[in-house]
Amino acid sequence: MAAQPSQQYAFRAQKSIGLVGGTPNYEPFDTFQAPDVPARTYKYSADGRLYAYAIPTGVRVFQAESAQLVQELSLPNILDISFSPRGTYISTWERPVKLEDGAQHKNLRVFSASTGEELVAFTQKSQEGWDLQYTISESHAVRLLGQEIQVFRPAEWSKGVVDKLKVEGATSITLSPGLNPSVAVFVAEKNGAPATVKIYSLTALSAAPTCQKTFFKAQRSQIKWNTLGTQVLVLTQTDVDQANKSYYGETGGLYLLSAAGNFDCRVSLDKEGPVHDFAWSPNSKEFGVIYGYMPAKSTLFDQRAKTLHDFGIAFCNFISFNPQGRLLAIAGFGNLAGKVDIYDRRTLTQVTSIDGSNTSHCEWSPDGRFLLTATLSPRLRVDNGIKIWHCTGPLVHIQPIDELYQASWRPIPVDAVPPFPQNVPPSPSPASSVQAHVAVLKPIPSRPAGAYRPPGARGLEASSVYKRDEDSPSGGSTPNGRYSRSPAPGRMGQNGRRHIPGAPTSPSPARTAADAEKRGRKRKGGKDKDGKREVNGGEELVRPSIEIQVNDGAEVVLGAANESVPPTPGADGAGLDPIAKKVRNLNKKLKAIEELKEKAKKGERLEATQLKKIDTEAEIRKELTALETSS
Repeated sequence: MAAQPSQQYAFRAQKSIGLVGGTPNYEPFDTFQAPDVPARTYKYSADGRLYAYAIPTGVRVFQAESAQLVQELSLPNILDISFSPRGTYISTWERPVKLEDGAQHKNLRVFSASTGEELVAFTQKSQEGWDLQYTISESHAVRLLGQEIQVFRPAEWSKGVVDKLKVEGATSITLSPGLNPSVAVFVAEKNGAPATVKIYSLTALSAAPTCQKTFFKAQRSQIKWNTLGTQVLVLTQTDVDQANKSYYGETGGLYLLSAAGNFDCRVSLDKEGPVHDFAWSPNSKEFGVIYGYMPAKSTLFDQRAKTLHDFGIAFCNFISFNPQGRLLAIAGFGNLAGKVDIYDRRTLTQVTSIDGSNTSHCEWSPDGRFLLTATLSPRLRVDNGIKIWHCTGPLVHIQPIDELYQASWRPIPVDAVPPFPQNVPPSPSPASSVQAHVAVLKPIPSRPAGAYRPPGARGLEASSVYKRDEDSPSGGSTPNGRYSRSPAPGRMGQNGRRHIPGAPTSPSPARTAADAEKRGRKRKGGKDKDGKREVNGGEELVRPSIEIQVNDGAEVVLGAANESVPPTPGADGAGLDPIAKKVRNLNKKLKAIEELKEKAKKGERLEATQLKKIDTEAEIRKELTALETSS
């Protein structure tokens, strides 16, 4: 079976880069020229036609389809690379340095991807947002220099800036996709002045903004355009949470703005807490948001910020639509367990749930049928590798790698991919790597771990003092769920009492009789031999020694010497017959199982022993029914 074009390629970048095919073929390409030194980064062009990686001595550009080398740029110390949307231009960024002649270091360079010719160079100190932003047709490119927006025509780099606009206090810009591009400019709050987002038409940059919105509590922002470039979501944040509820700052709010200026609103979120993630659907008509303190809430909104569907609360902080907008993945990564829930957008029902623990990167395949999860260094230095899951849940490929730094699918335009079928397609057979992985991780039955025993006592029979038997009155469980132990041999006092170390010894019978007479006078308000009236609880009397009364039901009772405290009938099950005891114990187990099932419904991850305990419910109920019938 030949691999479909949308699944055929996936790259991995590590100390040695390789090219790996997608389902159902995962063999490396023989024609791919892997570097002989550690690679720093790699990048695909947006159309998936080109692929490039950076090594300490330069940048190599390949044809992604054939894995053939196209260009090799001799540029040392390149840290980041990027392609224009159609792969016509490739940009490189290196760390700026101070030149000997005092000139500015042109550390951002733009080359022709086909010829390798350097077309233009800039000085760009920060790596954050370093690259130029291109329109989808590559007719224009924009960058923010200080507080000035500069516009270039890539076909005429030699002409330099063709248009510009200065926006006071501008900290970031985001160019929209679509045929009518707009620029969203964010101005952070400063000196008590509120933050603003202004949207300008790229073709009329000097005109008034088409849309403008003012915000409070906004020192930073995330701006995401929809695919058509007609609406934008703006998430505002502060560096410090004044309420001290979050170490990572405070979320100001999520706002929906129209590029034309005919609509804007704040997205109403009905759970207190931060916004963890938000994403547009590829149809540009709806978006999903994950928000609120953990467990967070996931909600789907339409293009007027009205609620379409509530997915409930779960431990999640990641949301992603597949490229066709048919499936939706909601997951919890980072410090969360890594559970991935996949929903069908048409029916809004859950398709499957995936255990993607330790995931650093998650991405849909271009055909929307597979999900790639990767564990990357340096965030996690163990269990590095990639896993590919089918959208119905099965793991179809796994590839462990000692040190993995980057992983992704080869991009393919949506119109070049067959449409997603009406019904969710079945999963292909898993690769041999999955079978080998399952065989290695097959659990080995282990003996239940007993109580700790010191090395000198190992291999010998345990003393009867430490044995626990539910049917034994001296070693069973007490009503509060704790185990009591039989008293140590040789420590028993008179009348079944055990002496507490450090307490006074028991008085003699003569002294006990005298104390009893004195207590009697005290209760009657009498006087002692010195003529002093005793009061209840007086300190003049000799305190009786405190001892532990060990009853038949193994209940430990504190009491005074010669004051026996009768046990409460039935309090610890001593008065129950063996069948009633067994019924009581079985009911306790059923109650514990119900508590575990409630935890599982809330999304908590259970241990293997807890799952086995839940599996015994039917057997326990059957035994309980038999006991109740016999009684």
